[in-house]
Amino acid sequence: MNQFKPKNPDYLNLVHEKMKENHFMQHLGFQIHKIEPGYAEGTLQIEPHHRQHIGFLHGGVTATLADLVAGFASFTLAGVGQSVVTVEMKISYLNPGVGNIAYCKGYVIKAGQKLHFAEAEIFVNNNGNDVLVAKGYATYAVIDIP
Repeated sequence: MNQFKPKNPDYLNLVHEKMKENHFMQHLGFQIHKIEPGYAEGTLQIEPHHRQHIGFLHGGVTATLADLVAGFASFTLAGVGQSVVTVEMKISYLNPGVGNIAYCKGYVIKAGQKLHFAEAEIFVNNNGNDVLVAKGYATYAVIDIP
């Protein structure tokens, strides 16, 4: 899977710093467990406040999870003094998010000089089965940080 080489040799430490600074990610309780160049995956213990009125994982939470893993996957490929920001995103909801744990993975499909194109998959574990709940597609702009 690992087809990318990071432009910044210190990318792993920078990702960990960015995760500490991402207050919304911490508010949700989302944790990233695996980081490789162009790839990130993590989990969310689904609590009542993550659910919508019928009890499924909320669509807004699902979209946020997709943006987080795809965004961090993209960030691993940013150069020294650069970051990434979301330019556009599409999410396809495929199945209801019924279960207690969301498992998310994001991966870059093309890393350009100015734009990174990434995808995300959100699964929910339902009675021992991982069900694909949503697929996300996102574009990230590579920006210079002053």
